[in-house]
Amino acid sequence: MPRMRAKLDAETLLEIILLLILVWLVLAVIDAMLGLVGTILGLFPFTNIIGLVIAILIVLWLLDRI
Repeated sequence: MPRMRAKLDAETLLEIILLLILVWLVLAVIDAMLGLVGTILGLFPFTNIIGLVIAILIVLWLLDRI
């Protein structure tokens, strides 16, 4: 009797990977826009603070604190 090693289908894993790539591209566009706004307004640390806030929100979401 063969054992099933994976609980997810290959198509599901492919969808997850494509979703992660989409999120990565969206974040790259947002980073570029914030960088442009930061450069125009002279707010260089502003983009770093936004990145830190996003990282904190992701960690809190993963820990089920949100």
